Amino acid sequence: MTRTVILPLLASALLLTACMPAPAPVPEPMPMPVVQPMVAPVAGVAGLQSREPDLCKAKDYASSLSQPGSIIPQLGITKEYRVVEYRGIEPQEYDPNRIVFRLDAAGNIQNVDCG
Repeated sequence: MTRTVILPLLASALLLTACMPAPAPVPEPMPMPVVQPMVAPVAGVAGLQSREPDLCKAKDYASSLSQPGSIIPQLGITKEYRVVEYRGIEPQEYDPNRIVFRLDAAGNIQNVDCG
C-alpha cells in the first residue's frame, strides 16, 4: 500500500520540478574600465595657472636660508614678497613674481620660492 502512495507523490514531484523555470544564467563580470593618465592642467583654465620656473629670482635669496625671519625686511627686496609662518595659513592665489619666505617652527627661513 505504500507503493500506491509513494509513486503518485514521486510522479507529481517530478512534474512540478519540470514546470519550474530554468535558473537564471550567471552574468559575466564586467571588464575593468581603462583609466586614462591625468593630463597637466592648461594655464588659465578654470582659474589654474602654470608655475613658471623662478620668475621671482628666489635663488638670489638662498643665502638667507637658516637665518632668522627677522632679517627679511633688511634684505632690500624691491618686489612683492610674502612670509609664511610655520603651519600658517597661506592664501592660494599664485603670483609667479612674488617671493615667498617659509619659516620653520623656530622662526628661521626654511625655504624661499615663488608664489
